Amino acid sequence: MKILILGAGAIGGYVGGRLHQSGADVTFLVRDKRNEALKRDGLVIRSTKGDVTQKVKTVTSAAEGGPYDIVLLTCKAYDLDSAIDAVAPAVGANTTVVPLLNGMRHIDVLSAKFGDAKVVGGLARVGVAMNDKGEILHTSPFAAISFGERDGKPARAALAELDAAIKKSGVDGGLNANIIQDLWDKWIMLCTLAATCCLMRGASGDILEADEGQAIVLETVDEGRKVAAAAGHDPGEKGMATIRSFLTVKGSKFTASMLHDLEKGAMVEADHIVGDMIARAKKAGIATPNLRMAHAHLQVYLAQRARRKA
Repeated sequence: MKILILGAGAIGGYVGGRLHQSGADVTFLVRDKRNEALKRDGLVIRSTKGDVTQKVKTVTSAAEGGPYDIVLLTCKAYDLDSAIDAVAPAVGANTTVVPLLNGMRHIDVLSAKFGDAKVVGGLARVGVAMNDKGEILHTSPFAAISFGERDGKPARAALAELDAAIKKSGVDGGLNANIIQDLWDKWIMLCTLAATCCLMRGASGDILEADEGQAIVLETVDEGRKVAAAAGHDPGEKGMATIRSFLTVKGSKFTASMLHDLEKGAMVEADHIVGDMIARAKKAGIATPNLRMAHAHLQVYLAQRARRKA
Protein backbone atom coordinates (compact mmCIF):
# COMPACT_ATOMS: atom_id res chain seq x y z
CA MET A 1 0.00 0.00 0.00
CA LYS A 2 1.35 3.40 -1.04
CA ILE A 3 0.78 6.26 1.41
CA LEU A 4 1.25 9.93 0.58
CA ILE A 5 1.46 12.39 3.47
CA LEU A 6 1.02 16.08 2.79
CA GLY A 7 3.93 17.79 4.51
CA ALA A 8 6.41 16.57 7.07
CA GLY A 9 5.49 18.88 9.90
CA ALA A 10 4.60 17.98 13.45
CA ILE A 11 1.74 15.50 13.07
CA GLY A 12 2.48 14.35 9.53
CA GLY A 13 6.17 13.99 10.26
CA TYR A 14 5.61 12.01 13.44
CA VAL A 15 2.94 9.63 12.11
CA GLY A 16 4.61 9.23 8.73
CA GLY A 17 8.00 8.77 10.36
CA ARG A 18 6.74 5.98 12.60
CA LEU A 19 4.99 4.30 9.67
CA HIS A 20 8.17 4.50 7.58
CA GLN A 21 10.26 3.22 10.49
CA SER A 22 8.06 0.12 10.70
CA GLY A 23 8.37 -0.65 6.99
CA ALA A 24 5.35 1.05 5.43
CA ASP A 25 5.65 2.58 1.95
CA VAL A 26 5.40 6.27 2.87
CA THR A 27 6.15 9.30 0.69
CA PHE A 28 6.10 12.89 1.97
CA LEU A 29 4.87 15.70 -0.29
CA VAL A 30 6.95 18.70 0.76
CA ARG A 31 8.10 22.12 -0.41
CA ASP A 32 11.58 22.60 -1.85
CA LYS A 33 13.17 23.96 1.33
CA ARG A 34 11.84 21.14 3.50
CA ASN A 35 12.83 18.63 0.83
CA GLU A 36 16.44 19.86 0.90
CA ALA A 37 16.54 19.68 4.71
CA LEU A 38 15.14 16.14 4.77
CA LYS A 39 17.60 14.93 2.17
CA ARG A 40 20.46 16.53 4.10
CA ASP A 41 19.51 15.74 7.71
CA GLY A 42 16.87 13.02 7.45
CA LEU A 43 13.56 13.08 9.31
CA VAL A 44 14.41 13.55 12.98
CA ILE A 45 11.97 12.48 15.71
CA ARG A 46 12.78 13.10 19.37
CA SER A 47 10.17 11.29 21.41
CA THR A 48 9.19 9.81 24.74
CA LYS A 49 8.69 6.62 22.72
CA GLY A 50 12.21 6.62 21.29
CA ASP A 51 14.29 8.87 19.05
CA VAL A 52 14.94 8.13 15.41
CA THR A 53 16.70 9.82 12.49
CA GLN A 54 15.94 8.29 9.13
CA LYS A 55 16.06 8.94 5.42
CA VAL A 56 12.56 9.11 3.95
CA LYS A 57 11.02 9.28 0.48
CA THR A 58 9.98 12.75 -0.61
CA VAL A 59 8.39 14.39 -3.64
CA THR A 60 7.77 18.05 -4.41
CA SER A 61 4.87 17.31 -6.76
CA ALA A 62 2.01 14.91 -6.08
CA ALA A 63 2.18 13.83 -9.70
CA GLU A 64 5.36 11.93 -8.81
CA GLY A 65 4.91 8.31 -7.80
CA GLY A 66 1.12 8.32 -7.88
CA PRO A 67 -1.65 7.51 -7.78
CA TYR A 68 -1.50 6.58 -4.11
CA ASP A 69 -3.74 4.24 -2.12
CA ILE A 70 -3.93 6.59 0.87
CA VAL A 71 -3.53 10.38 0.96
CA LEU A 72 -3.16 11.62 4.54
CA LEU A 73 -3.91 15.30 5.16
CA THR A 74 -2.54 16.92 8.32
CA CYS A 75 -2.72 20.58 7.29
CA LYS A 76 -4.36 23.46 9.14
CA ALA A 77 -7.89 24.27 8.01
CA TYR A 78 -6.89 27.66 6.58
CA ASP A 79 -4.49 25.83 4.23
CA LEU A 80 -7.11 23.34 3.03
CA ASP A 81 -7.69 24.88 -0.41
CA SER A 82 -3.98 24.93 -1.24
CA ALA A 83 -3.63 21.43 0.22
CA ILE A 84 -6.35 20.13 -2.08
CA ASP A 85 -4.62 21.66 -5.10
CA ALA A 86 -1.32 20.12 -3.99
CA VAL A 87 -2.56 16.54 -3.53
CA ALA A 88 -5.09 16.41 -6.37
CA PRO A 89 -2.64 14.82 -8.87
CA ALA A 90 -2.03 11.96 -6.40
CA VAL A 91 -5.71 11.02 -6.16
CA GLY A 92 -6.66 8.23 -8.51
CA ALA A 93 -9.79 6.12 -9.00
CA ASN A 94 -9.06 3.95 -5.95
CA THR A 95 -7.43 6.52 -3.64
CA THR A 96 -8.79 7.05 -0.12
CA VAL A 97 -8.40 10.54 1.35
CA VAL A 98 -7.89 10.53 5.14
CA PRO A 99 -8.07 14.04 6.64
CA LEU A 100 -6.80 14.54 10.19
CA LEU A 101 -8.30 18.01 10.66
CA ASN A 102 -10.53 19.26 13.47
CA GLY A 103 -14.16 20.22 13.03
CA MET A 104 -16.40 19.03 10.19
CA ARG A 105 -16.41 21.59 7.37
CA HIS A 106 -13.33 20.14 5.67
CA ILE A 107 -15.17 16.89 4.97
CA ASP A 108 -17.78 18.70 2.87
CA VAL A 109 -15.04 20.60 1.01
CA LEU A 110 -13.02 17.45 0.30
CA SER A 111 -16.10 15.49 -0.77
CA ALA A 112 -17.07 18.23 -3.21
CA LYS A 113 -13.59 18.03 -4.77
CA PHE A 114 -12.82 14.31 -4.78
CA GLY A 115 -16.23 12.67 -4.47
CA ASP A 116 -18.07 11.50 -1.39
CA ALA A 117 -16.88 7.89 -1.64
CA LYS A 118 -13.18 8.78 -1.56
CA VAL A 119 -13.26 10.78 1.69
CA VAL A 120 -13.36 9.12 5.12
CA GLY A 121 -13.32 10.53 8.63
CA GLY A 122 -10.14 10.88 10.65
CA LEU A 123 -8.68 12.67 13.64
CA ALA A 124 -5.39 12.98 15.47
CA ARG A 125 -4.52 13.13 19.13
CA VAL A 126 -0.77 13.63 18.96
CA GLY A 127 1.13 15.95 21.30
CA VAL A 128 3.91 17.10 18.98
CA ALA A 129 5.63 20.23 17.73
CA MET A 130 8.40 21.03 15.26
CA ASN A 131 11.38 23.11 16.37
CA ASP A 132 13.43 25.61 14.38
CA LYS A 133 15.77 22.83 13.24
CA GLY A 134 12.89 20.93 11.64
CA GLU A 135 12.99 18.19 14.28
CA ILE A 136 9.72 16.58 15.43
CA LEU A 137 9.40 16.87 19.21
CA HIS A 138 7.02 14.41 20.87
CA THR A 139 6.97 15.10 24.60
CA SER A 140 3.55 13.79 25.64
CA PRO A 141 2.67 10.20 26.61
CA PHE A 142 0.06 9.93 23.85
CA ALA A 143 0.22 9.71 20.07
CA ALA A 144 -2.86 8.39 18.30
CA ILE A 145 -4.76 8.74 15.05
CA SER A 146 -8.09 7.15 14.22
CA PHE A 147 -10.08 6.86 11.02
CA GLY A 148 -13.10 5.07 9.63
CA GLU A 149 -15.96 5.00 7.17
CA ARG A 150 -18.31 7.94 7.69
CA ASP A 151 -21.41 5.79 7.33
CA GLY A 152 -20.28 3.26 9.93
CA LYS A 153 -20.10 0.42 7.39
CA PRO A 154 -17.24 -2.12 7.40
CA ALA A 155 -13.93 -0.57 6.47
CA ARG A 156 -12.69 -0.73 2.90
CA ALA A 157 -9.51 -2.72 2.23
CA ALA A 158 -7.26 0.34 2.17
CA LEU A 159 -8.37 1.39 5.68
CA ALA A 160 -7.92 -2.14 6.99
CA GLU A 161 -4.35 -2.10 5.62
CA LEU A 162 -3.73 1.33 7.13
CA ASP A 163 -5.02 0.04 10.47
CA ALA A 164 -2.53 -2.84 10.36
CA ALA A 165 0.29 -0.45 9.46
CA ILE A 166 -0.60 1.94 12.30
CA LYS A 167 -0.64 -0.87 14.84
CA LYS A 168 2.73 -2.13 13.59
CA SER A 169 4.20 1.39 13.83
CA GLY A 170 3.44 1.78 17.53
CA VAL A 171 1.10 4.74 16.97
CA ASP A 172 -2.10 4.23 18.95
CA GLY A 173 -5.61 4.21 17.52
CA GLY A 174 -6.52 2.86 14.09
CA LEU A 175 -9.93 1.92 12.79
CA ASN A 176 -12.86 3.64 14.46
CA ALA A 177 -16.34 2.43 13.53
CA ASN A 178 -17.89 5.57 15.03
CA ILE A 179 -15.48 8.17 13.69
CA ILE A 180 -18.05 10.90 13.00
CA GLN A 181 -19.29 10.86 16.59
CA ASP A 182 -15.69 11.00 17.78
CA LEU A 183 -15.09 14.00 15.52
CA TRP A 184 -18.12 15.78 16.98
CA ASP A 185 -17.05 14.96 20.55
CA LYS A 186 -13.58 16.35 19.94
CA TRP A 187 -15.00 19.40 18.17
CA ILE A 188 -17.26 20.28 21.11
CA MET A 189 -14.29 20.08 23.47
CA LEU A 190 -11.84 21.89 21.18
CA CYS A 191 -14.31 24.61 20.20
CA THR A 192 -15.00 25.34 23.87
CA LEU A 193 -11.31 25.32 24.78
CA ALA A 194 -10.26 27.50 21.83
CA ALA A 195 -13.11 29.97 22.33
CA THR A 196 -12.57 30.43 26.07
CA CYS A 197 -8.75 30.38 26.05
CA CYS A 198 -8.53 32.95 23.25
CA LEU A 199 -11.26 35.19 24.66
CA MET A 200 -9.81 35.17 28.19
CA ARG A 201 -6.13 34.84 27.25
CA GLY A 202 -5.41 32.05 29.67
CA ALA A 203 -5.02 28.34 30.25
CA SER A 204 -7.95 26.17 31.25
CA GLY A 205 -7.04 26.32 34.94
CA ASP A 206 -6.71 30.11 34.85
CA ILE A 207 -10.21 30.45 33.44
CA LEU A 208 -11.65 28.25 36.19
CA GLU A 209 -10.18 30.61 38.82
CA ALA A 210 -12.30 33.52 37.55
CA ASP A 211 -15.58 34.13 39.40
CA GLU A 212 -17.74 33.11 36.43
CA GLY A 213 -15.07 31.10 34.62
CA GLN A 214 -16.38 27.58 35.16
CA ALA A 215 -19.96 28.63 34.50
CA ILE A 216 -18.92 30.21 31.19
CA VAL A 217 -16.97 27.09 30.18
CA LEU A 218 -19.95 24.83 30.93
CA GLU A 219 -22.34 27.14 29.09
CA THR A 220 -20.07 27.08 26.06
CA VAL A 221 -19.86 23.28 26.17
CA ASP A 222 -23.65 23.11 26.15
CA GLU A 223 -23.83 25.39 23.11
CA GLY A 224 -21.68 22.91 21.20
CA ARG A 225 -23.66 19.96 22.45
CA LYS A 226 -26.93 21.44 21.17
CA VAL A 227 -25.41 21.86 17.72
CA ALA A 228 -24.13 18.28 17.73
CA ALA A 229 -27.53 16.99 18.86
CA ALA A 230 -29.27 18.90 16.07
CA ALA A 231 -26.94 17.16 13.61
CA GLY A 232 -27.81 13.77 15.11
CA HIS A 233 -24.58 13.37 17.06
CA ASP A 234 -25.34 14.12 20.69
CA PRO A 235 -22.44 12.70 22.74
CA GLY A 236 -24.86 11.51 25.43
CA GLU A 237 -24.37 11.96 29.15
CA LYS A 238 -21.34 9.69 29.28
CA GLY A 239 -19.62 11.54 26.45
CA MET A 240 -20.48 14.92 27.91
CA ALA A 241 -19.17 13.90 31.32
CA THR A 242 -15.82 13.12 29.72
CA ILE A 243 -15.72 16.44 27.88
CA ARG A 244 -16.73 18.44 30.96
CA SER A 245 -14.23 16.67 33.20
CA PHE A 246 -11.41 17.45 30.76
CA LEU A 247 -12.29 21.16 30.75
CA THR A 248 -12.83 21.59 34.50
CA VAL A 249 -9.59 20.33 36.02
CA LYS A 250 -8.54 22.85 38.67
CA GLY A 251 -5.04 24.19 38.09
CA SER A 252 -4.84 22.72 34.59
CA LYS A 253 -2.16 24.22 32.35
CA PHE A 254 -3.84 22.88 29.21
CA THR A 255 -4.23 25.57 26.59
CA ALA A 256 -5.70 25.58 23.10
CA SER A 257 -3.05 25.68 20.37
CA MET A 258 -5.13 28.45 18.84
CA LEU A 259 -4.14 30.71 21.74
CA HIS A 260 -0.46 29.93 21.16
CA ASP A 261 -0.89 30.86 17.48
CA LEU A 262 -2.74 34.05 18.42
CA GLU A 263 -0.06 35.11 20.89
CA LYS A 264 2.58 34.63 18.17
CA GLY A 265 0.59 36.77 15.74
CA ALA A 266 0.04 33.74 13.51
CA MET A 267 -2.96 32.62 11.47
CA VAL A 268 -5.72 30.84 13.44
CA GLU A 269 -8.46 28.33 12.55
CA ALA A 270 -11.17 30.66 13.87
CA ASP A 271 -13.73 30.11 11.12
CA HIS A 272 -13.27 26.34 10.90
CA ILE A 273 -13.38 25.62 14.64
CA VAL A 274 -15.63 28.34 16.09
CA GLY A 275 -17.28 30.03 13.11
CA ASP A 276 -18.57 26.83 11.55
CA MET A 277 -20.10 25.72 14.86
CA ILE A 278 -21.97 29.04 14.99
CA ALA A 279 -23.08 28.72 11.35
CA ARG A 280 -24.55 25.28 12.03
CA ALA A 281 -26.22 26.60 15.18
CA LYS A 282 -27.90 29.40 13.23
CA LYS A 283 -29.28 26.93 10.69
CA ALA A 284 -30.75 24.89 13.55
CA GLY A 285 -32.12 27.95 15.40
CA ILE A 286 -29.74 27.48 18.34
CA ALA A 287 -28.41 30.44 20.34
CA THR A 288 -24.63 30.52 20.92
CA PRO A 289 -23.91 33.78 22.79
CA ASN A 290 -20.56 32.69 24.23
CA LEU A 291 -19.26 31.31 20.93
CA ARG A 292 -20.44 34.45 19.09
CA MET A 293 -18.49 36.64 21.50
CA ALA A 294 -15.35 34.54 21.09
CA HIS A 295 -15.65 34.41 17.30
CA ALA A 296 -16.08 38.17 17.04
CA HIS A 297 -12.95 38.55 19.17
CA LEU A 298 -11.02 36.25 16.81
CA GLN A 299 -12.33 38.08 13.74
CA VAL A 300 -11.08 41.39 15.16
CA TYR A 301 -7.67 39.78 15.74
CA LEU A 302 -7.57 38.47 12.15
CA ALA A 303 -8.58 41.86 10.74
CA GLN A 304 -5.84 43.60 12.74
CA ARG A 305 -3.32 40.97 11.66
CA ALA A 306 -4.25 41.48 8.01
CA ARG A 307 -3.80 45.26 8.32
CA ARG A 308 -0.37 44.81 9.87
CA LYS A 309 0.71 42.61 6.98
CA ALA A 310 -0.75 44.87 4.29
